Amino acid sequence: MSNTDRLFLAGVIGWPVSHSRSPLMHNYWMKQNKCIGLYLPLAVQPCGLATALSALKPLGFTGCNVTIPHKQMTLKIVDKIDETASTIGAISCITLQKDGSLLGTNNDWYGFMANLKQEHPDWRANAGPAVVIGAGGASRAVCYGLMHEGVEEIRLVNRTYAKADTLAKQFGKSIKPLPWKMRHQALEDVTIVINTTNQGMVGELPLDISLDHLPNSAIAADIIYVPLETPFLTAAKHRGNRTLNGIGMLLHQGIPAWKQWFSIEPVVTPELKEMMESSLIKI
Repeated sequence: MSNTDRLFLAGVIGWPVSHSRSPLMHNYWMKQNKCIGLYLPLAVQPCGLATALSALKPLGFTGCNVTIPHKQMTLKIVDKIDETASTIGAISCITLQKDGSLLGTNNDWYGFMANLKQEHPDWRANAGPAVVIGAGGASRAVCYGLMHEGVEEIRLVNRTYAKADTLAKQFGKSIKPLPWKMRHQALEDVTIVINTTNQGMVGELPLDISLDHLPNSAIAADIIYVPLETPFLTAAKHRGNRTLNGIGMLLHQGIPAWKQWFSIEPVVTPELKEMMESSLIKI
């Protein structure tokens, strides 16, 4: 069956969701792969999440992405959860199975790691420790990805130490929780530091961290993509560190989603990345 012989229908469920750049990316892939279909933003309040998910099949959807604030709530609604989503504790992607059931997984970890490998192919998991700032859902996905690649020591710092400690106990001995006051010293001898908080996002205060202890060879990464360059990344760039913003994580997490939904592996082209970045420049 060719891509023009069937309808491709997917979307992203969130509240709010009008700011999402996912439709721009997925509809680019629809055109690139000559698919007859559409990827839609679906604004769904938390109280309507279960109803919306139950409507996916009768409406003809193959699947959907899940974004804030629904990633954890979705765990209680879908019919099946794979090991990845269970470990991370959040769902970012749902696929309609042949029997009509909903299968939840999490592709955020893949998006982060694929972006890191594409932009900095010389990074090696066994080269040294990593620092992850924050202990929320995004942090769990990033920690999962780093562990999956073989990073042996992940220093986890969070304003609430108990939350970091809980994550460490769930994930295992590779995670070393540290109190917030240790965030500056934690950067010594690391190969990468990743901000997974919302600090530095448009409308939020900048991340409160000194980079004096960060090795010049280390990568500074941020999962935020609004703005494309947060104050944290600007500070790292000014001192000579390589940086990584969050737009590539968004792009790459879509690849496994398409493979799950449509059995098609899309490509993150320079044209697509430039289009996504251009849509964010004025924000």
